[in-house]
Amino acid sequence: MEYTVQRGDTIAHVTKVMGSDWRTLKEQNPQAVGRSRANGNWFVREGATLSDQPNSEFAATLKKAEQQAAIEKPEKLDKPGAATGKTENNKSGELTHTLKAGETVWELATKKYHVNPEDILKLNNITDPRSLQIGRTLRIPQTQSTETKEVVASWYGQYHHGRPMANGEPFNMYGPTIAHKEIPLGTKVLLENPETGEQATATVTDRGPYIKGRDVDLSYQLAQKLSLEKQGVGNLLLSVL
Repeated sequence: MEYTVQRGDTIAHVTKVMGSDWRTLKEQNPQAVGRSRANGNWFVREGATLSDQPNSEFAATLKKAEQQAAIEKPEKLDKPGAATGKTENNKSGELTHTLKAGETVWELATKKYHVNPEDILKLNNITDPRSLQIGRTLRIPQTQSTETKEVVASWYGQYHHGRPMANGEPFNMYGPTIAHKEIPLGTKVLLENPETGEQATATVTDRGPYIKGRDVDLSYQLAQKLSLEKQGVGNLLLSVL
């Protein structure tokens, strides 16, 4: 998918349109992003074209290496009794794939499992894709099963410090906790400031906020980590882990 940045587009808007997260989009499109010298905030360049395909030297190198491997080892493509590309779940629930003739890491990653091919190489400690053999079982990184949502966040601190939360425990303004109206208590989430790329994990421990237009209340500590301490209210990206 491709998208041309329009005047006034925010990072939150383009990540939502592309169905991606800011960190991935930034790595895939380095030519389309910039950072303000005045305040250090990230931004997307007007008129730049964003793509959800890897845009790095790694992608080109990997493709070239795999094509060369097919030329150098043609006899392996017709190996009798070769494995027939199979996807399974192991005992731990992790996804695995057995390589068949003609398959490449690049195609498995981008067309079948929709993950970054470099992540597959790292997870399997592969330094040279040309060394892969038919019948080898690869571990496939799992993608998030829940979508990322844009939320309006605020924070609470000293006034509520020590008071009981919805889970019965005292509120700690320096802990990685948040309040949400619906997400089950005890659920862990990933929060990201799309303007800065800062991320933090948190646990839902309380209910709220109860001010119209707000979705999440952060602890003071999280507000600091996500650069919302001074402005008080801002947009974040939330994913349930």
